[in-house]
Amino acid sequence: MRTHRSFIDTPLAVGQRLALSEAVSAHLVKVLRLEAGAICQLFNGDGFDYEARLVSLEKRSTQVEVLSRRDVGNESPLAITLAQGIARGDKMDWILQKATELGVARIAPVLTERTEVKLDAERSEKKSQHWRGVLAAACEQSGRAVLPELLAPQALVKFAAADGNTHRLVLDPEAGQSLATLSVAAGDSITLVIGPEGGLSDRDLAALRVAGYTGLRLGPRILRTETAGIATLAALNALFGDWR
Repeated sequence: MRTHRSFIDTPLAVGQRLALSEAVSAHLVKVLRLEAGAICQLFNGDGFDYEARLVSLEKRSTQVEVLSRRDVGNESPLAITLAQGIARGDKMDWILQKATELGVARIAPVLTERTEVKLDAERSEKKSQHWRGVLAAACEQSGRAVLPELLAPQALVKFAAADGNTHRLVLDPEAGQSLATLSVAAGDSITLVIGPEGGLSDRDLAALRVAGYTGLRLGPRILRTETAGIATLAALNALFGDWR
């Protein structure tokens, strides 16, 4: 029988009793129709799954007892940062969801010269809260027990200036380097920059070159922003990660 996983943003320990949030409680009891005594799995991003028993069901809250802890151990051996030009509407959610499933370690939403999404401080925080929920849901589904780190939205140039990863790559259909010529060793870290709709401008690319980024070509066709990063993450997993 399938055991259901739920993310809760709180420390967990074996033997602990705690009340689940109203949202998690509603999903387990009203949607999944679990009853008192049923077993569920909780995780909080620390790398472990916690088996818990539903002890009492109330109208707005469910009490659980944590029974055991298990090291999940399914993180990708590749430490990949996806610096994604912020895309419009549901595209960004889709990108974050699939990148999480593919094992990305860190996500940096970046603002480029051609980014069409405008974010002030308040809207930026609301977007970040929403995106964290997308990442948690993707971890629930994919079995990950570590949430990718989500950086605050920031200008591409600012992000690039602070990036110290081993391989700093920008997807560019005109680049000379391909995945066939890329060499990744154990312990290397990778940053992959993907432009928004309309791609990266010449000014963006020039700034990235100054910051030490090299172009990466992914085949002869131009991919949409919601396809490019996901395809590259999958290819990197196949060549250097845990798909081999």
